[in-house]
Amino acid sequence: MAYWQWGDPHSTHVLVCVHGLSRQGRDFDVLAQALCAKAGNTIRVVCPDVVGRGQSDWLKDPAAYQIPTYAADMLVMLAQLKPGTLDWVGTSMGGLIGMVVCGQPDLSPSVRRLVLNDVGPRIQWQALQRIGEHLGQAVQFSSLQQAADAMLAVSTSFGPHTPAQWLELSRHMVKPVGDASGSVTLHYDPAIVLPFAAMTPESALQGEAMLWQCYDNITARTLLTRGAQSDLLSSETAQAMMVRGPKARLVEFEGVGHAPTFVADDQVQTVASFLLE
Repeated sequence: MAYWQWGDPHSTHVLVCVHGLSRQGRDFDVLAQALCAKAGNTIRVVCPDVVGRGQSDWLKDPAAYQIPTYAADMLVMLAQLKPGTLDWVGTSMGGLIGMVVCGQPDLSPSVRRLVLNDVGPRIQWQALQRIGEHLGQAVQFSSLQQAADAMLAVSTSFGPHTPAQWLELSRHMVKPVGDASGSVTLHYDPAIVLPFAAMTPESALQGEAMLWQCYDNITARTLLTRGAQSDLLSSETAQAMMVRGPKARLVEFEGVGHAPTFVADDQVQTVASFLLE
């Protein structure tokens, strides 16, 4: 499993940032640089490419592309990093992984501060179906710009971005095909869709019960960020997360659905203030 690192590589204050289902660790470039600047480079920001994505290896058995595998990988990574102080930022799937990791009673050190970005123990089934419509398609693009345009067409819920911001977010979402054409393709293993597609409303309910148990075990001070128009994290679930478990503080961003990208200044400032105050 590859990871991207910002700040002081020897700092014992480690912030782990984990991306969404079909994304990769470079999603956090803007946030990581802002945090390091505000902290005077006294922290170490680690942004992994979850297995099957980005620069990380692909699994031989696609059935293992599930949260328990990802959480186990993160625990191994933390054992290698040996943080003295540990914080976590998780977007969508990265937040689910964070709930599982933070819900471990014997985790040492325990997570001090946790940011859950547009995700909770209960996920709206319709949103999962929407995401699944575009997942796992082996497509090629003639250029980065063509790829960025295609991804923008299915990512309007991320909220407004300048053309330059969107191109930068898209740059690490593709990789060269490897022939003379100069074409690019999406960065992830198309097989990540297989366990996702096998999910049923019944299995989703079973997973929800486990995630609520993990959430209720969390002791970290928790910030819940939500796109005000999110179809994945309902307002009702967000309200429930404010009154149970770590009793998360909720901040909503207008004009955004699933999920905030932490590129806009107000989003970066919200997260940075919470983590560094």
